[in-house]
Order: sequence, then C-alpha cells, then structure tokens
Amino acid sequence: MQQSKVRTGPDLPAPATSVMKKLPEVTLAFWIMKIAATTLGETAGDLFSQTLKLGYFLTTIALFLVFVVTLVVQLRADHYNPFFYWTVILSTSMAGTTMSDFMNRDADAKYLPAGATSLGWGPQGLGLGYPTGAAILISILLVIFAVWRLSGMTFQIRDIVTFRGEALFWSAILVSNTLGTSMGDFLSDSSGLGYAGGALLVAGALAVLAALMKVPAVPNVLLFWIAFVLTRPLGATAGDFLTKPVAKGGLNLGTAGSSAVLLAVLLGLMTYARLRERRA
Repeated sequence: MQQSKVRTGPDLPAPATSVMKKLPEVTLAFWIMKIAATTLGETAGDLFSQTLKLGYFLTTIALFLVFVVTLVVQLRADHYNPFFYWTVILSTSMAGTTMSDFMNRDADAKYLPAGATSLGWGPQGLGLGYPTGAAILISILLVIFAVWRLSGMTFQIRDIVTFRGEALFWSAILVSNTLGTSMGDFLSDSSGLGYAGGALLVAGALAVLAALMKVPAVPNVLLFWIAFVLTRPLGATAGDFLTKPVAKGGLNLGTAGSSAVLLAVLLGLMTYARLRERRA
C-alpha cells in the first residue's frame, strides 16, 4: 500500500497565528487579588485625598493620569503580565475611590478629617449624594455594555485578545470600581450597617453568586460582572474598617500603615502569579 504524502508548499494556507492572551484566568486567586487591590485602592485613595489633604479634585486628576499611564503599558504588552494587569486594577481602584468621593461628597464637615476645614485646591466635591452618583455610574456602565454587545465582541475575559476588546473591558472596570466605591460608602456611612456590617452584607451577596454558578440557567458572564462590581464595595468597606477611627466603628490603623501592609500583600500575590505564569 502506497503511503500518502503530506502536502507542503506555497499552495497551502499558512497556519493561523496564535494570539497571546492579555487577561488572566478567573480563579480563586484572581478574586483574592481583586479584593486585595480594591481594598488597597480605598486606603491609598483616602491617603492622598484626605490624610495628605490634597483633596478629591486634585487627587482625582492625578490618579486618573496614573491610570492612563498604567493602561498604556498594559495595552502595549504582547502577553499577560500579572504586574501590568494588577497595577491597572489598582490604579482604577484608587482613581475610582476619589472619583466617587468627588461626585458624591461636598465640603460638609462629616466628610473631612478631624480639624480640617477643606481638602486641597479646587472644588471640594459635587455633592450629588450616593444614590444619585450610583444611578449615574450604573447608566454609564450599561451604555458601555450596550456598545460592547453591539460590537459583537466576547464578554469572556479569557477570550479578549483585541485592542478594542481590551479598551471596552478597561472602561467597564474603571466605571465599575467607581460604582463599587459609591455602593461601599453608602453601606458604611448611610445605611446604618457600619463598616463591618456592610462588608458582611457584600460577602453574603458574593456567596450567593458563587452558589448560582452551579445553576446552568444563570450565565457565568453575568455572575462575573456582578461579582466584579460587588468586590469593590467589599474592598471599600474593608478599607474603611481598617482606617477609620474607633468612634466611627473602624480599627484606626491609619491610611498609611494599612496601605503599606496591603501593598506588600498585593506585591507578594503578584510575584506568585508571575512565577506561575513563567512556569506555565
């Protein structure tokens, strides 16, 4: 029997070029790092705007520029790098903290550190309030998802490999982290639950979402984005619990000390993720 030969030559199509993934797999480690990054985003944002008294306006501008720089680095990378990815997540969390504060708060004494009469140069805040601010952010997020849907690109982050897909993804991340801050501050300051109570409520909601992952009728993509938004108020309430005075229900560890510890934890997790990527 004559063995058939494998055809080669210019008449055959070239093999498809594989596209390197730019975003991580969604695992338990992913969610642990997300909570660590969002908690650090809360304490670091408050460190700049309140402890250092730069104010919400100046800090928002500065941290938004940091976000742009880190995003450019991430977009220019040709493969997934945990340090690049999680630095952008952290920058969106810090910027989201002060953007939310600037939208929702004003010069009222209850928003200022003890003894302070103002925060930095420029307007102290728009004073929209948490419900109005959250409604605006939800509307913006829905518009982003509508544009994303109309573009025909996937919502599965492990399959996002194009520049347009990444741009939509990071736009949704920035708005969702800002929205999550508004939700977290509402739970901590206005709902009567306090910092620990707000954190427990969000943790319970996340546990329900984890249980729903076993229900085939509920799309996992929908659960992912709801969980992504909810981990931000969890980080916000946890950050406030660490930094706020005991009289207000916090541990009074301070924004600087808490931020330093959380940064060390996040850097350790990023290093571990990087080593795992290199082995893979």
